[in-house]
Amino acid sequence: MHIQFHASLVTAMVAVLALALGGCSPGNGSHPPASAATPAAATKASTAPTPAGGTIKLAYVEWSSCLAATNVVAAVLEKAGFKVKTMSVTGAMLYEALANNDVDGMVCAWLPTTHKNYYAKTKDRLVNLGPNMSGTKIGLVVPDYVQINSIADLARPATAKQFDNRIVGIDPGAGEMGITEKAIKAYNLPERLLVGSGATMTAALASAIQQHEPIVVTGWTPHWMWARWKLKYLADPKGIFGQPENIDTLVRKGLQHDHPRAYAILDAFRWTPAAMGQVMVADNQRGSDPMANAQDWVNAHPQQVAAWLGR
Repeated sequence: MHIQFHASLVTAMVAVLALALGGCSPGNGSHPPASAATPAAATKASTAPTPAGGTIKLAYVEWSSCLAATNVVAAVLEKAGFKVKTMSVTGAMLYEALANNDVDGMVCAWLPTTHKNYYAKTKDRLVNLGPNMSGTKIGLVVPDYVQINSIADLARPATAKQFDNRIVGIDPGAGEMGITEKAIKAYNLPERLLVGSGATMTAALASAIQQHEPIVVTGWTPHWMWARWKLKYLADPKGIFGQPENIDTLVRKGLQHDHPRAYAILDAFRWTPAAMGQVMVADNQRGSDPMANAQDWVNAHPQQVAAWLGR
């Protein structure tokens, strides 16, 4: 049984953790798994018989990549006999919840650059199992019909005006937002960074593309938007956004002792941007169920899953 919990504010998050991960209202409008639990459902679930494997708690942020990876790992852990609880948090709380032993693991650590500050504050209180994916990238993204090709071009007042003097961002807790603020200062850009979410960013991108209008957004790879639209990264001659990164799996200290089977599965979890893209594209279909999509992907890739399960 897969149960999901949400927390949209840090204060609410603290209350959630104090109440042993009780449920609250959905976060930023991204597609959650279908099994989102109400507080009553969470109470009922807590009194249900514990499965043979025990319960594993996973934290995630409602970015499309993190949602896809978390659901796939949850589906694999359930196949191994565990009950899985997932909890939606902010970028900062993703690390704090793990370092404080409030959750068991997460598969969304963008390192060494994007989440550098979060990781530096918590790395001594958690265990890094290494990359579950390599070759990721972040940066400023525009539709391919836009004439500029470099972040430096955004510094021209006439160009900034074409983009309504704005860069459309995501949630304020995302590491990419802090890096984008550094880029705005480094390139002396007149644009302001708009705070939103992954969902509001892609909605703005979709609207601009439909109207064939200029827009610049904070983007990353892997993401389903690359499969839907023709986009390009703006060149970053100052290297503010860093080099290609990895997505690492992090777990709490003591997990190997408490749940060696779950630890081994999380340690073995490795996949590719192409595989993640398959899940994200399915997740983005209107009315789709992300957890069901993850389970379908797991069922369709038995050899890959067997490797994660050590079979």
